[in-house]
Amino acid sequence: MRTHSFPNPGVGDRFRRRREATFAALATILLTAAAAHAAETPPVDAWPMFRGGPALLGLATGKLPEKPALLWSFKTGGPVLSSAAIVGGRVFVGSDDGSLYALNLADGKKLWAFKTDGPVESSPLVLGERVFVGSNDNALHAVGAADGKQLWKYPTDDKILGAPNWVKSPKGGADWILVGSYDFKLHCVDAGTGKSNWVYETGNYINGSPAVAKGKTVFGGCDAILHVISLATGEKVKEVEAGAYIAGSVALDGDRAYFGHYENEFLCIDIAKGEKVWTFKDRNFPYFSSPAVTADKVVFGGRDKRLHCVTKADGKSLWAFTTRGKVDSSPVVVGDRVVVGSDDGRLYIVSLADGQELWSYEIGGAISASPAVADGKIVIGSEDGSVYCFGAK
Repeated sequence: MRTHSFPNPGVGDRFRRRREATFAALATILLTAAAAHAAETPPVDAWPMFRGGPALLGLATGKLPEKPALLWSFKTGGPVLSSAAIVGGRVFVGSDDGSLYALNLADGKKLWAFKTDGPVESSPLVLGERVFVGSNDNALHAVGAADGKQLWKYPTDDKILGAPNWVKSPKGGADWILVGSYDFKLHCVDAGTGKSNWVYETGNYINGSPAVAKGKTVFGGCDAILHVISLATGEKVKEVEAGAYIAGSVALDGDRAYFGHYENEFLCIDIAKGEKVWTFKDRNFPYFSSPAVTADKVVFGGRDKRLHCVTKADGKSLWAFTTRGKVDSSPVVVGDRVVVGSDDGRLYIVSLADGQELWSYEIGGAISASPAVADGKIVIGSEDGSVYCFGAK
């Protein structure tokens, strides 16, 4: 082995100190990233909201069986585009029949149904003993998790398709709910009272859920802008031109935002600098799927019928898994596996390492909803009008 010799011993000491300092700094960065992901990952027995946690990273805890079996299905009165939440042994999910349902996770039996005046494509958020969900009836609803009784209704000027998110009030005490609407506005509402804290107006529809981290909320919309907003005041921190309208939700990891848009690109943006870090472009198909972001990979679906995995650092393609239909479903990473649905009517599990198919199940109806993963089970809705649960037989 070649060794370094220094004419002056002090030079060698300085070299070693610099090297040790570099290693220490690198270790701190890696540990900070790991801690951020750990804090964002839901407990093994819960999936309380769209994408699992407020930064919308799409990461689940626990382990899935090698070959999951269908445990139960529940038929609603319309297509199920809503992604489920799982808390306390109960599944909460919306349907285009206008209802929010609570089901028993063990057997799929209906516990209660709350009726709105429009289709429920929004994915529910469970916070304490309350469930929050948007509806095409131009309102955000809060209901009791135990009985489905309405607690309050917050009206907007147009439909709500995206999932609500939440944050502890920067002013202390209360929880705040954040939700975007087709009225071009992001609304911040008190979780207990349903009263508005602030409203931020954009230039077009807001489809996705706002991501939350480090005192900011970040989201895109049909105005083709990535918005960075102060949670404390509801005022603009920064706007970044995306290049096309953003239909999905943004995943927020530290100061970097990850999302795809309608003009066939997937982007990583440094929100502190307001600059693009990298751009991924494969074929001329839009990205509606929201990404899952691990410590070193980003996974997302495309309307090119593929599930893509790229490096987090520079956006280089690692693998692409081909389905028979567009992939608007947002993938969930569980350990070394990725779960995702496709418009081809199949639910897939593929290897995170190389994108090889490990398991699939043909439901039949198109799947644009995203999987919810908790307690070793996968819950997902289909456009055939049913909710399905898979796990160990």
